[in-house]
Amino acid sequence: MKKLSILLITIFSFLQTFASHIAGGELFYEYIGQGNSTNTNKYRVTMRLFRDCHSIGQTLQTERVVIGIYRTSGLTLYSKIELALQSPTPSIQLNTNAIPCLVNAPEVCFQIGVFTGTIDLPSTADGFTLSWVRCCRIENIGNLETTTGIGGTFVTKIPGQGILPSGNNSSPQFLIKDTALVCQNKNFILDFGATDSDGDQLTYSFCDAYSGGTSTNPNPGTSPAGIPSSLSLNSLPYGAGFSGQSPLGASVKINPQTGKITGVAPAAGRYVINVCVTESRNGVAINEHRKDFILQVGDCDYTAAEPVPFTGAYCKDFKVTFSNNSSSSNIQSYFWDFGVTGSIADTSSSAQPTFTFPDTGSYKVKLIVRAAAGCVDTGITTLSVYPGFKPDFDFTGSCFQAPFNFNDKSTVTYGAINSWRWNFGDVSTAADTSRIKNPTYQYSDTGRRSVSLTVTSTKGCTETITKTVAVTDKPFLSLPFKDTLICSIDTLQLKAEGTGSFVWKPANNIINPNSANPLVYPKATTTYAVTVTENGCVASDTVRVNVLSFINVNAGADTSICIADSFLLRPLSQALQYQWTPTSQLSGSSNSKNVVAKPTTTTTYVVTANLGKCQARDSIKVVVAPYPVAKAGVDAAICFGDQVPLAATITGSSFRWSPANSLANETTLTPIAKPSQTTAYILAVSDTLGCAKPVYDTVMVKVIPKINAFAGNDTSIVANQPLQLNATGGSTYLWSPSTGMNNPSIANPTVTLGASYDSILYRVRVGVPEGCVQEDEVKVKVFKTGPDIFVPTAFTPNHDGKNDYFKPIAVGMKGLSSFKVFNRWGQLVYSSSVIDLGWDGTLGGKEQAPGTYVFLAEGTDYLGKTVFKKGTVILIR
Repeated sequence: MKKLSILLITIFSFLQTFASHIAGGELFYEYIGQGNSTNTNKYRVTMRLFRDCHSIGQTLQTERVVIGIYRTSGLTLYSKIELALQSPTPSIQLNTNAIPCLVNAPEVCFQIGVFTGTIDLPSTADGFTLSWVRCCRIENIGNLETTTGIGGTFVTKIPGQGILPSGNNSSPQFLIKDTALVCQNKNFILDFGATDSDGDQLTYSFCDAYSGGTSTNPNPGTSPAGIPSSLSLNSLPYGAGFSGQSPLGASVKINPQTGKITGVAPAAGRYVINVCVTESRNGVAINEHRKDFILQVGDCDYTAAEPVPFTGAYCKDFKVTFSNNSSSSNIQSYFWDFGVTGSIADTSSSAQPTFTFPDTGSYKVKLIVRAAAGCVDTGITTLSVYPGFKPDFDFTGSCFQAPFNFNDKSTVTYGAINSWRWNFGDVSTAADTSRIKNPTYQYSDTGRRSVSLTVTSTKGCTETITKTVAVTDKPFLSLPFKDTLICSIDTLQLKAEGTGSFVWKPANNIINPNSANPLVYPKATTTYAVTVTENGCVASDTVRVNVLSFINVNAGADTSICIADSFLLRPLSQALQYQWTPTSQLSGSSNSKNVVAKPTTTTTYVVTANLGKCQARDSIKVVVAPYPVAKAGVDAAICFGDQVPLAATITGSSFRWSPANSLANETTLTPIAKPSQTTAYILAVSDTLGCAKPVYDTVMVKVIPKINAFAGNDTSIVANQPLQLNATGGSTYLWSPSTGMNNPSIANPTVTLGASYDSILYRVRVGVPEGCVQEDEVKVKVFKTGPDIFVPTAFTPNHDGKNDYFKPIAVGMKGLSSFKVFNRWGQLVYSSSVIDLGWDGTLGGKEQAPGTYVFLAEGTDYLGKTVFKKGTVILIR
């Protein structure tokens, strides 16, 4: 365990040594002169390293910077050089005291270590790529998917003779302006401009930053063995919403001419920014140089006067809209002075005023803002107003095998255009730029290219226009048709679209064969081939001209249609022109080949077909017939189980009923319908007189649902005591006979019968509002005794249908209060209060043993008296 503990402590100490502290860096070089050997050059190589002032772990004094020098072609190792730290190692810090009314001021401080050394390198065609691989960056970086333990690879390039045939190069050097105040969600300006000792033209862009060493291999450049034999340039793992080309989000851009980064800052935090600056010499890009830096965005706010537009030229029109680049919520008032001499109407108190300048010229615009606690700040910008500046260009060319010619078409009203910067959008090379007015450029392959032109004027105007250029493998050539017909006595004009010189073959029977649109008059079918040549690029195509000495036309067989229907006239012919007559009741042009006719009466249509001077004619007769007539009859309603005759009339040659399964005599117009539920019977009628479409009509037979008449279960009464009957199933009731009833026309009459009756059968007729009725019966037995509950003395629950249940018989009783059965141990085995229900000899589904059981029965007669019975019953199995 001791050995393991020592190992863990050692590893921890090693990782602490390389704690995250790198805030950015730039690797650059200077050409000093010829090297010590023939055909070599001497360079001073410098690594400028930024370190957070509050970082722990390794210091600048303990850094070892070993630069790998790789052949640019293939990135294989050529040599290496260890750079020495130069003294002193200064610090730069944001001066928050110089910013008026700053709230929650961030602390931005960096130590700068400069490491240098010299090296001789041979002149080669592809040049060299210099690199230092290092861990680790500051932790918790906001625009990366992985926020800790991420290193960096710092790179610059020395161009070879293949790109820079003559002369030498020193790389640009970025200005040290890395302590600008940047507050979250506020407008800001960050100057990433650079200088170049060679005077090369510089163009700026955001680009991917490279990852580097890791926690387990923090500094591959500290020993010769740590220099990799080949260089891998891997982009950082950017998080969602960010990329190397958009490191601060979509609201932040970089000016390609000045390197100034502007926009609205993202949320507070740390963000990796990598800026690439492209060196161009004599219109040719020779090198790409990089600076990798971590920007601190603070959770701060400040009041400042920063008028926008900033110093420069406004070249759109005389009307300019101004705003304050500082969007602090603390600002209470604005005062603008637009600098028009002799005018008192050139001021505004608006936050975003629009002012129309009276003339061209240079104006000094002043903005004064006031905030709480007496805070005041003044900002001045000089604005040149020279409208009428419009960039534009066109080009010729379509094939990558030959150069494209680009032509500046920009216009200017004031001053003159004095510079052009072209980017031809060829991502395969960095040498796709030019500084001349009308350049030529040859692409290496096909594809769509985004070409941009940035022009400036002597008045300070600058603007960029971008157009898409399609680069193909051959010149553009398009034929409107590839196969056509002519009459043998006609002449036809062929057509081709494209740029370049044209040649048509064969040369016989053709006029102007070297034009895009020659005339041909072949006497036999001929295939003409066209070739277009543009700057050495060639494209070709063919068109077949079929020659006929005569033509035919077939309008089609005569037909018939139903009135109000339409019919498509569709002739067969080799013709190219058509004319239909009569033109009335035709939909569309009568000169079309296929037209839609909608005649109201029988009509003969004539078509005249032409192929140039060849002509043919034919006709088609369209007979118009009326639709058949179908009348299924009137709707009906029947009671369930009844039937109804249907009565239909038609005009037609045939008919059919559906559904037919509930119809009798369904092949007649008067079938008998006996549906079991409401049914729609459809009558379909067809004809053979010209209108072949069937017509339909429907008759609805509504079925009144079946009445479930119920007079009640057979019962018994005691002579001279009342009994209430209770019928259900409908809305009207009629009892018969009415013997002993108080009201035979209600559902629940009361019956009283004397001792002269043994029993009587009552019938009740139950009706519904639709008029349907149904009957049911109930038998009433008359007992001569008083109201009583009769209980059998034994029962045999053997499922033979006889005496299977033990139940009381209530005579003259209004209701049964309870009926209970107990076994010999006093356990309740059955209980009910419903008349006509009884015990089946089981308990919980289990058959009970034979023997004697005790019962209790209690009920109420129609006079309200209680009747109670108690006794025994024998269960026999």
